[in-house]
Amino acid sequence: MENHNRSLAAGKAIRCKAAVSRNPGEPLVIEEIEVDPPKDWEVRIKILCTSLCHSDVTYWKNSSGPLAIFPRIFGHEAIGVVESIGKHVEEVEEGDLVLPVFRPNCRECRDCKSPKGNGCLAFGNVVNAYMPRDKTCRFKGMNGEVLHHFLFVSSFTEYTVVDVAHVVKISSEIPIDKACLLSCGVSTGIGAAWKVADIEEGSTVAIFGLGAIGLAVAEGARLRRASKIIGVDLNPEKFEIGKKFGVTDFINPSTCGEKNVSEEIKEITDGGADYCFECIGLASLMEEAFKSNREVPCIYSSTFNAKLTLLMFFFFHFFSSSKSSFPWLVWLK
Repeated sequence: MENHNRSLAAGKAIRCKAAVSRNPGEPLVIEEIEVDPPKDWEVRIKILCTSLCHSDVTYWKNSSGPLAIFPRIFGHEAIGVVESIGKHVEEVEEGDLVLPVFRPNCRECRDCKSPKGNGCLAFGNVVNAYMPRDKTCRFKGMNGEVLHHFLFVSSFTEYTVVDVAHVVKISSEIPIDKACLLSCGVSTGIGAAWKVADIEEGSTVAIFGLGAIGLAVAEGARLRRASKIIGVDLNPEKFEIGKKFGVTDFINPSTCGEKNVSEEIKEITDGGADYCFECIGLASLMEEAFKSNREVPCIYSSTFNAKLTLLMFFFFHFFSSSKSSFPWLVWLK
């Protein structure tokens, strides 16, 4: 994408439309808001395309606790063009096509330089409703009311402000309606298969839920040359879609009859899948994924909704049995 001349609004607040969540569980309201100019190490982005992630819905429904902060602007899967930049920003310039991402990368600390994870010592593993450096907001309602951020992105608005540690420049050759998925769903799924699980050639893989993350897991498993990639979904149409991403076998839980899904998977894989990925966030599916693995299971979940229930399940299962091995349980987000 060609760079534009310096924005006429650079250094000034911009008025634009945004989908504002004022109360948990209530419909979003399209409102006119003000977006402040970027401060030091910040980038203001014109959003070109955004999508809806399950995490947006989870936080939108959340009515209690420290993370239930309203009013706020949701959205964290997006692609946009840099409208203006603050001081000390060298990684991108006005006119660049960029992905705002919820995981920070300072590019300098030991964790950011390590190929083994996606943590950042400089910014930490925190989730709040503000900009990461000065803990203030860049959005205001027309009456001056503060509108809070979400996962350091807030893409349900025509313009947003993001710290440069949460921005990735990408090629303009990627279609924007697909590129926005790279900032969360696709990177989570492919990264789960390729980086976190490190699937070996010839392995068998079971994927519970063939949404954006599940299909991305399938693509990652295909790229790693898994021998069988089993998709589990209630929607029969997902099999044909999944085939394009490497799915070799399909199980619809509603048509299994007296068998449960884990029994079907063990028949297909001759004893259990080498890797199971739960891509919906339901405790019941996490348990089924656990039962679908081989003796020493490797289980990966795309969400944290089912954490407590499943950790209790693992505790009682292992400490009340004679097995000495403990499952690999990894949370991808």
